[in-house]
Amino acid sequence: MIGSPPSYTVNAYNTPMIVARGLTKLYGTFPAITEVSFTVHRGEIVGLLGPNGAGKSTTIRILACILAPTAGTAEVAGYNILRNSVAVRRHLGYMPEVISLYPEMEVTTYLDFVGTMKRLGRRERQQRVAKVIDELDLGEVARRYIGTLSKGYRQRVGLAQALLNDPQVLILDEPTIGLDPEQAAEFRALIRGMKGQRTVILSTHILSEVRTTCDRVMIIHRGRLLALDTPTNLTLKLRDASEVIAHIEGPAAMIEKTLLDLPGVREVHSDIAGNGRLGSYLIKSAPEIDLRPLLVETITRQGWRLFELRSRDMDLEEIFHRVVSSPLGIQ
Repeated sequence: MIGSPPSYTVNAYNTPMIVARGLTKLYGTFPAITEVSFTVHRGEIVGLLGPNGAGKSTTIRILACILAPTAGTAEVAGYNILRNSVAVRRHLGYMPEVISLYPEMEVTTYLDFVGTMKRLGRRERQQRVAKVIDELDLGEVARRYIGTLSKGYRQRVGLAQALLNDPQVLILDEPTIGLDPEQAAEFRALIRGMKGQRTVILSTHILSEVRTTCDRVMIIHRGRLLALDTPTNLTLKLRDASEVIAHIEGPAAMIEKTLLDLPGVREVHSDIAGNGRLGSYLIKSAPEIDLRPLLVETITRQGWRLFELRSRDMDLEEIFHRVVSSPLGIQ
């Protein structure tokens, strides 16, 4: 399994906020997770990606001190989950997939109740309730009963309870399940706004959620962590060819032949527009080759018009399927 490369820097201090070492959880003889190890740094948003049943919820419940691991251990905000679970909870906010909301309570009353359960003093509790209501735009529903709220607002209340103790570390388990596209986009924007302020683990099976929200991605499958890196670095490790897309206006047959004759080019695929001159060309070469300078020089010399030139990275779906297709992940 590949971890984050030495060159990846989250901030000036690169401080580890979550460190998992060999986490294993057995239910009877069934291994829910096996030897899961990773590090998440201060201010980082990391997506824990995997299909249903992959071990995501088990992993984060262990980090949240809800489950005890069968083997291995972890530190959250510098505190050991086994020896210092109370301290972990003080520095942690947790939003489960199914949130314990009380429909007969007003939003403010519910948050005050949760603050009491988190042992916040009266004045601090009042300040924090007002703060999270403001941060999450809950002001217009603060005095409404939770049972009357839309799904989107109920999810915000769930996030608000997780933020009440002003946690350094925030763990979110499938936070956008059941939301419509607009509600999901708003919720992801709230999460992105926490970058650099809190350390966030976002457990999800939604690929687009990780792509738009997270700095790095952890891919877990059948209880094993197979990859942990940025999407860009995973692309570099996984791809078997460098791919460049060029939009060029000129004689299509000549362009394709000229591009195919360039040193290092393996394949050229074209999609020509209706006028027969403006085309999109996908050019593949060896992974270590950057063709862009040579392409610009060649196209300019031929007198063709270049409208766009860009590298094509693998999308997250391609990355995910390539990683899980290997039982050992990325080596």
